[in-house]
Amino acid sequence: QVQLVESGGDLVQPGGSLRLSCAASGISINIYPMGWYRQAPGKERELVATITSGVGTNYVDSVKDRFTISRDRAKNTMYLQMTSLKPEDTAVYYCNKARGNTWAWGQGTQVTVSS
Repeated sequence: QVQLVESGGDLVQPGGSLRLSCAASGISINIYPMGWYRQAPGKERELVATITSGVGTNYVDSVKDRFTISRDRAKNTMYLQMTSLKPEDTAVYYCNKARGNTWAWGQGTQVTVSS
């Protein structure tokens, strides 16, 4: 059974930084393209950053040059380093496969950007 556990969310001021973690169990995520998604109140879940099974990454324009996705293969964990945070980044952040059928969603981690 695949389990994804997101952590690292917090309340931060605009311009601040956070690092989110996605710990996986039940499967090695290293062979899959993975992604970070977010869902803001009243909006649909969107995919904001992806990483291939190699080292290739991609970002939506709204987070490009501010967010960095990465993996620790030994820990079977994925990260999202977020800098220059804006109020519009406020959302619950989730991790999952970037393509194909997703696994069961974790509980997500809340990121709130507010002064």
